[in-house]
Amino acid sequence: EGVKPADIGSDENLFDEAGLALDSIDALELGVTIQKKYGVKIDPQDKNLASHFQSVRALADFIASK
Repeated sequence: EGVKPADIGSDENLFDEAGLALDSIDALELGVTIQKKYGVKIDPQDKNLASHFQSVRALADFIASK
């Protein structure tokens, strides 16, 4: 809360305390939004899932790869 999109660096950690410190609910909301907006299926069993959600850049790369 209180963070503007322009204030988020593309390589800033999304879930790290030193970054945005998002939580599991935020991850779920991001996942649902990505699925709805981009039609990207997110496999909860994907062993690389955490790395896909590491940063804005990682998410963008993941979406682009699909």
